[in-house]
Amino acid sequence: MLKRIEPSTRTATAIGSHQGKVRVGVIGAGVFGGYHAQKFAASDYAEFVGMFDLNTEAAGKQIAKIGKGEVFASFEALADACDALVIATPASSHAMLTRKALEAGKHALVEKPLALTGVEARALAKLALDRDLVLSVGHQERLVFEAMGLFSTGERPKRIEAVRNGPASPEGRCEDVSVVFDLMIHDLDLTAELFGGDVKGADGSGFSAHTRLLDHATAELLFAGNGHAKLTASRCAEKRERWMRIEYASGVVEIDFITRQVKNTTAFDIRADVSAILPDPLKAADEAFIAAVQGRAAPVITGGVGARAAAMAELVEGCALAVTVAA
Repeated sequence: MLKRIEPSTRTATAIGSHQGKVRVGVIGAGVFGGYHAQKFAASDYAEFVGMFDLNTEAAGKQIAKIGKGEVFASFEALADACDALVIATPASSHAMLTRKALEAGKHALVEKPLALTGVEARALAKLALDRDLVLSVGHQERLVFEAMGLFSTGERPKRIEAVRNGPASPEGRCEDVSVVFDLMIHDLDLTAELFGGDVKGADGSGFSAHTRLLDHATAELLFAGNGHAKLTASRCAEKRERWMRIEYASGVVEIDFITRQVKNTTAFDIRADVSAILPDPLKAADEAFIAAVQGRAAPVITGGVGARAAAMAELVEGCALAVTVAA
């Protein structure tokens, strides 16, 4: 049975007015922390200051690889030296560190999820707005969908089905949160944007395989106008699958993101390969964040967007866990 929820609106966002290069620090010396550090170190609009991680050796290796910046001994020391902070730590720490960054008066770019509850995520989006700080969230797959033409069709879908499956990570990546917050949250965000509104009801199911959390989950979602979505995400599958099928009144768009093949019976101009116009989505998202801090452009992936995705993920996970417990 679908669980009904009250509609919510995305939080407004602030636009910065920083003059000159933006001094950026990265919290977290993992793979994505390293990627972000590389992008900001190469940016014409940013100055990469350095990195903080509880594992100082890992931070040192990242700094040596980049050839810029320094290792900082604490969050506070790095924050004092920066105008903006990137939060690229394990997902369960995102909300706490983002709050610390905003309370320190720093613009923040946080990897997804923004938080593990809708309440906390919305509170962070509001805090950023109250402090006139830019808050962006790492849902950069939105930029890919925009480049493909999926956000400019002018027609809302009737039904969406998406699968995002893969085997367990050998390094145990992101296993501090469930597969809903790890993988499905991407498709929750994209689906909500395609339907153009908040979810009206949801149901979910799932199971654990190699962690104490959900490693496989399926969600059924209802949107305004009788829009329906079925999403599946797994980090215990035998093989990688990532595809989406979008049904419109005028036809169907089917996308295989692994092979970059698109089947399209609509009249929409949907591009399968956007590498020529969007060669590096992460770089584009990072540059958009800096542009927002400097007031050159409005934020692209706002705190409100991240809050909606987090609230949807919380709802789906709660439904799935209720079914798991009952079973």
